Amino acid sequence: MKAGLALGAAASVPADARRAEALGFDYLACGEHVFFQVAPNPFVELAAAAAVTTRIRLVSTVSLLPLYPAALAAKLAATLDQVAQGRFELGVGAGGEAPAEFAAVGVDPAERFRRLDEGLEVLRLLFRGGPVSYEGTYTRLQDVALDPPPVQPGGPPIWLGGRKDGAIRRAGRYARTWLPYMVTPEQLRAGLDRVRAAAAGHGRDPDSVGAAVFAFACADPDAGWARRAGIDYVSAAYRQDFAPLADRFLLLGSPGAVARRIREFAAAGADTVILQVAAAPEDRDRVLDTIAHDVLPELR
Repeated sequence: MKAGLALGAAASVPADARRAEALGFDYLACGEHVFFQVAPNPFVELAAAAAVTTRIRLVSTVSLLPLYPAALAAKLAATLDQVAQGRFELGVGAGGEAPAEFAAVGVDPAERFRRLDEGLEVLRLLFRGGPVSYEGTYTRLQDVALDPPPVQPGGPPIWLGGRKDGAIRRAGRYARTWLPYMVTPEQLRAGLDRVRAAAAGHGRDPDSVGAAVFAFACADPDAGWARRAGIDYVSAAYRQDFAPLADRFLLLGSPGAVARRIREFAAAGADTVILQVAAAPEDRDRVLDTIAHDVLPELR
């Protein structure tokens, strides 16, 4: 099973990226919001990470595609794939948790799913290379092409975030990887079956679509401390008491317990886990070292 690490503060990205690569992580990940929580811009952070690494792959988890003109998103993704020499994978989602950030960029939140559908189609066309003409609701292209194109033939692989019916449908049609959030292994298995059925309905090989899971994690030999630290971190981030949800959705406790839970996701069909360290900044290194040295070896 592959493992990814969600990047932390923007100022520490170069050091964090080098460290994650040295520790053996397979992916560096970065999410996105404009004005919601403490979230960076994935195209900027991952470009900085690409500049100081050579092996580790980079994935946005996820970019909010409806916030961008689709052609601009395609250009940013192609440029980042050039900077990373073919190591970039583009995760996208609809967003919607913070309507204010949609208003700030002139996008009606009610249009986000239509914009996402159209954006995915535009990405697919532009990533193929060559001139593209397209007439959509939000995008009009007249005989234009990305130059330079992405390094990877067909463009960066698409990851699709979300758990609802629309996300299932989109993942089946466009994605190489389905990326649900806040799910149990049982929910992952059921969802992946539906994603692959949707892929077959679009004439794709169902097995060409895999699954990853994004999870908050806090592992430590002191399992009680890890549980408290992880719940405190996620509760603060979401401004609600996460204790009742911790056992279902968070990876907390001893290294062995965290590894066992990740293996349950692997058994349910996940081939990758993206870990967000759930600990206060002063404890991040402590938890990261434990994950790298005592959890990752159990996943290999």
